[in-house]
Amino acid sequence: MGSYERLHWAPNSSGQTRADQRGCDYDAYLPDTLAGQRLTLDGEVASEVARAEAAISSLDRSAVALTNLDALARILLRAEAVASSRIEGLSVGARKLLRADAAREQGDPSQDPTVTEVLSNIDAAAYALETSSPITPDLLLEVHSRLLTGTLQAKHAGRWRTDQNWLGGSDYNPCSAQFVPPPWERVEGLIRDLCQFVADAQLPTVALAAVAHAQFETIHPFADGNGRTGRVLISTILQRSGLAERVIPPVSLVLATLPREYVGGLTTYRHSAKPGSPEAHDALNEWVGWFARVCVRAVENAQAFERTVTEIQAKWREAAAPVRRNSATDLLLDRLPGTPIVGGQAAAKLLGRSFPAANQAIQNLVSAGVLHQVTIGRRNRAYEASAIVDAFTDLERRLASPAADTRVAAPVRPVPPRRRAARS
Repeated sequence: MGSYERLHWAPNSSGQTRADQRGCDYDAYLPDTLAGQRLTLDGEVASEVARAEAAISSLDRSAVALTNLDALARILLRAEAVASSRIEGLSVGARKLLRADAAREQGDPSQDPTVTEVLSNIDAAAYALETSSPITPDLLLEVHSRLLTGTLQAKHAGRWRTDQNWLGGSDYNPCSAQFVPPPWERVEGLIRDLCQFVADAQLPTVALAAVAHAQFETIHPFADGNGRTGRVLISTILQRSGLAERVIPPVSLVLATLPREYVGGLTTYRHSAKPGSPEAHDALNEWVGWFARVCVRAVENAQAFERTVTEIQAKWREAAAPVRRNSATDLLLDRLPGTPIVGGQAAAKLLGRSFPAANQAIQNLVSAGVLHQVTIGRRNRAYEASAIVDAFTDLERRLASPAADTRVAAPVRPVPPRRRAARS
């Protein structure tokens, strides 16, 4: 779905080796525009897309085992953003991240640049899902701005790139690159076309998300943060369509476990056959079919995690019994899965109750063994529901295994260490 443009890279003296400093001719990939194209799916692929959409819709409608659906949505969104960051090599353990997020709520931002980047990824994803604006170039710029503002790459935040970029090879020139995106002068026009394609929505939602994501990654419109922004685009399309209006399946959790297949799928999408040709049709269908299967697995992961959290909540309620319905303690038990580390003021805001009532609820759950006191940030006090933090860690470990079980197949990417003992 595209062609190549032969360009020349002028020699320069910035490289560390002679090869880094040399000039060369290189081929930049120019994807075909999408708006107005008629893309068709094979019967088998259409069935896989329909199966994925049914699974996502079912998760969105029936994820009611947790009393508070927002709790599941919040923790799955966090899991999605963490996994998306891991794909880019940004690795932070669940406990460290959650404590840093809680400290930030108390006005004590983290000094760890990796933590800051992952938290910004969560913020960018949350913004995209909470705003009601359509998917436009301005929305993508705002998401990117929230992703990079406050990080070491802040100078690039919310700006289309103004230089040639590339993937693989040398850091100094594209001469040995594995893939060279289109020249920077083409970026804005290609992004406008992509947003028009999404607005026209001539494909089923899962297929639309697959094509839009692959096109975005092919354009590679930013100097940094392309992968994370492109995966936020997937979630946003699923939500805007109404397919995943309340609960977003953690697609990045699966993509992070299948990096070779993920990159291979994007490479297949970037063919140079003519639009409408059999080769173009086959490449599109191969990518969309694989993406649809990823979505199904993501839903299965979400459902398994929901069952785990529900079991934890049942144990909590048994330990804290009796709990009066609609009391601050009852509400806090509902919301802890989505916010497993809280302080008194944060709990009051979360519950919509007074500080004394929220603090009493915390103390009730401390007495029941549900919460225990921790220090976050510099010297701030908070309370942690360790069972949820441990479950989050177990989820990351399990989903890094191709077999979804580390006892059967070892993780294929860096994961948090196995926890030594279960906590209440």
